[in-house]
Amino acid sequence: MGTLRHLQLALREKIEELRQRDALIDDLELELDQKDDLIQKLQRELDKYRSVLRPSAQTEETNQAQEHQRTKRQAISAEPTALDIQQISDVSLPCFSKSPQSKELIKGAIMENDFMKNLEVSQIQEVVDCMYPVEFIEDSYIIEEGDVGSLVYVMEEGKVEVTKGDVKLCTMGPGKVFGELAILYNCTRTATIKALSNAKLWAIDRQCFQVIMMRTGLIKHTEYMQFLRSVPSLQDLQEDIISKLADVLEETHYENDEYIIRQGAHGDTFFIISKGKVTVTRQDPGNEEPIFLSALSRGDWFGEKALQGEDVRTTNVIAAEDVTCLVIDRESFRQLIGGLGDVSSKEFESAELQAKFEAEAEFFAGLDQKDFKIVETLGVGGFGRVELVQLRSEESRTFAMKILRKRHIVDTHQQEHIRSEKMIMQEAHSAFIVRLYRTFQDSQYLYMLMEACLGGELWTVLRDRESFDDATTRFYTACVVEAFAYLHHREIIYRDLKPENIILDHRGYAKLVDFGFAKKIGFGKKTWTFCGTPEYVAPEIILNKGHDVSADYWSLGILMYELLIGSPPFSGSDPMNTYNIILRGIDMIEFPKRISKNAGHLIKRLCRDNPSERLGNQKNGVKDIQKHKWFEGFNFEGLKNTTLTPPIIPAVSGPLDTSNFDSFPKDAETFPADEDSGWDFANCSDST
Repeated sequence: MGTLRHLQLALREKIEELRQRDALIDDLELELDQKDDLIQKLQRELDKYRSVLRPSAQTEETNQAQEHQRTKRQAISAEPTALDIQQISDVSLPCFSKSPQSKELIKGAIMENDFMKNLEVSQIQEVVDCMYPVEFIEDSYIIEEGDVGSLVYVMEEGKVEVTKGDVKLCTMGPGKVFGELAILYNCTRTATIKALSNAKLWAIDRQCFQVIMMRTGLIKHTEYMQFLRSVPSLQDLQEDIISKLADVLEETHYENDEYIIRQGAHGDTFFIISKGKVTVTRQDPGNEEPIFLSALSRGDWFGEKALQGEDVRTTNVIAAEDVTCLVIDRESFRQLIGGLGDVSSKEFESAELQAKFEAEAEFFAGLDQKDFKIVETLGVGGFGRVELVQLRSEESRTFAMKILRKRHIVDTHQQEHIRSEKMIMQEAHSAFIVRLYRTFQDSQYLYMLMEACLGGELWTVLRDRESFDDATTRFYTACVVEAFAYLHHREIIYRDLKPENIILDHRGYAKLVDFGFAKKIGFGKKTWTFCGTPEYVAPEIILNKGHDVSADYWSLGILMYELLIGSPPFSGSDPMNTYNIILRGIDMIEFPKRISKNAGHLIKRLCRDNPSERLGNQKNGVKDIQKHKWFEGFNFEGLKNTTLTPPIIPAVSGPLDTSNFDSFPKDAETFPADEDSGWDFANCSDST
């Protein structure tokens, strides 16, 4: 009995010792975190002193990055492709003869370039074939800073100097690529490149490059969809599901006589043959020789029972020659097969809401631009301005008036984007999307009369607070999820999510604004125009693979990160550098400690490289996001009913209070000049 009591006491002492040790470890971890924070603060102070006493290139780069964070980011957009997607496969691309040495040099330069090395083998080969020779004499300028360019170059002979302003950046010799940003979209050159000797280069222009990228993706995607439609068990699937399955298929290669499937083995993979032939056999008990069952070739499939949960293989499948198969595993298949998911926003408005919107439309149809007077400027951008305006006949009613310069729209080829913005916003009746009530136009401007949200821009709140905690970030992310649910259910992609495009109403609820890049694309369809804000664009947009609503879920992950940290995960010294960092993937980013485990997990699930693997883009739609652990306990019903108390309630004293917005100078252009932009009045009823 004494021995047992002695053991019990010893056990209790050991337990207490372990508890004390755990408590000590917790204290040490807390102390280390505090020390890390202190070190970071001291480092920032040290950097400040260094910048004053001994400015360095690194300090200058840090200051530029900080200044960038204080400056609103401008979105960019390529010109819509002049070619119809159905015509892409019929386009005849030019091919220029080259020596084997030149081909190898170009290929090697592409493979060493951070951006172009991401191209597929067939795309690289076409780029090599389409490049044409150009020559520059000594002291001539190949690229001048500030010029608009559309060519990317590969150096074969000679030497060039790269300068930015008066600063020499580097010299380059043969085997180098430069100017690659110009093949993504129309942009001004960020540096000057001068020939230091006679130089021979190879060049390709943006349109040719984009045709190569689009055609490769389209041909492959169309072929994969045809393969999938030929499988009887998949024929009844909706078009968008077939399209997503095509996106997730992976190519695998097998050599002659290699076993692809072995009888009796466990497997969860379905195969479609895209190249070569296979032999199907079965080994019966008591028979030494396998029984030949069939031969399969291109377009045939096998292993489909594995998708239904039967994982023991009943036959052998052996490569009869070199074989390429398209493969999908059971888990990926299950994630994609299903309905479109329940959408949070109601599909049909009630009769009461419909009557309200009809009466609203009738009221605004009777108003003219002159019925409003400008109170204050709420925002300024390259497009024009946003003014707070007051209804002259009812001064308690104020609105936001977005004023767009026709000249700027035409110069930047954004006519279709503006028309799309008007159509989408006028039809959008969501509590999480800013309402557009009416449009007007005069000789020089387009006017969009919108709901006034006087809580200010989320960008301003984030700038002033530097970052948000989990609860605050969760609320704003949930608002965006609701907006995306509404849009995506209506086949609309948004494409420009960022804090600058989220505005708070007087209660503190967040709404999406600025639908210049939004587009109705249809279920299972893709769109190809490069557009968005550099830090937020998805990899498939950068690589011109075609994109759909899944690009919005990528940007949702980036938004979460930025709200939690104060800056986005992918950010470089220039757009091309930013794109290269994006292409390396989210797993290459070291998440700060203050991003919780669940938040980090959700961000990484939203920012998967493969669009079909992103949360929100699978069979349960946004429900997969709403049910994630990070959202556990969040009241989505209260959010939808706007009964949930926002984490930040802006101070708004009344309909004329603009204190939550930055101050801007008055617009000098009070009286617009005559129309000279080429904007087509004939096609634009009241405005766009």
